[in-house]
Amino acid sequence: MDSIRSGPFGQIHRPDNFIFGQSGAGNNWAKGHYTEGAELVDSVLDVARKEAESCDCLQGFQLAHSLGGGSGSGLGTLVISKVREEYPDRIMTTYSIVPSPKVSDVVVEPYNATLSIHQLVENTDMTYVIDNEALYDICFR
Repeated sequence: MDSIRSGPFGQIHRPDNFIFGQSGAGNNWAKGHYTEGAELVDSVLDVARKEAESCDCLQGFQLAHSLGGGSGSGLGTLVISKVREEYPDRIMTTYSIVPSPKVSDVVVEPYNATLSIHQLVENTDMTYVIDNEALYDICFR
């Protein structure tokens, strides 16, 4: 997060909108959804609520996340379901990066993605699926 804040685009993010915990979800969907993520979700929702209240005409929400790790898949889908509960009449869109064996060697990534997909089907209006391997190839052309 410090590299984002100090980077060339650091000024476009409000400093009080950065939320982080003491540990990650350890590439575990359940840990991101039920334990580590559950500790952070209220803080995330407070920031989302504050931003939503400052809008003149809120249309919806967009979330970019990875489905391979525990935080993006577990906490990401938890946030989506909570936002959906609070704003059921707003559009929920995700840009979801699906794992690829070429880019990562974490054996549980397919399980994390599979557990996430059910949540995405239930709680989003649109999900743009982005192949991590294709992104990798684009970056190294």
